[in-house]
Amino acid sequence: MKPMSPERLLRVSEGARELALKESTLRAWILSRRIRVIRIGRRAIRIPMSEVARLIDEGTIPAREERR
Repeated sequence: MKPMSPERLLRVSEGARELALKESTLRAWILSRRIRVIRIGRRAIRIPMSEVARLIDEGTIPAREERR
């Protein structure tokens, strides 16, 4: 088996803080599978930092180019 590269895993509260969202919003996204999560055991849910970065990248709107 290939060793996994270490990636920072966030609790739901930490992920919500990183994304400036309410925890309830992030939990709704998890339930609707809008965001990828890792389950540890039956209850523990962790959000990979790469998933937080993906959401930020997808939501980023580039600035307009300056007209002359």
